[in-house]
Amino acid sequence: METRDQITIEDENGRTKDYSVEALFDMENHSYALLSSDEDTILMRVEDEEDEQFLVGITDPEERDSILHAYEIAVDANPAD
Repeated sequence: METRDQITIEDENGRTKDYSVEALFDMENHSYALLSSDEDTILMRVEDEEDEQFLVGITDPEERDSILHAYEIAVDANPAD
């Protein structure tokens, strides 16, 4: 099994959860991270502020769905070896 980069996310209530980084990609002038855990998969936007990067949750379901749909099309068109 391939080892993936791990990241810990803290939610608004201060709870932390570990995720594997499944993909990092750019779309529509933004960068995104597709993260997965044993329970779920989430999509977050990568934002730059000064010399640091932050992950920001996507709260608009239409934005999230359109980005995931475009990502799936790109993956289907260019499958990994």
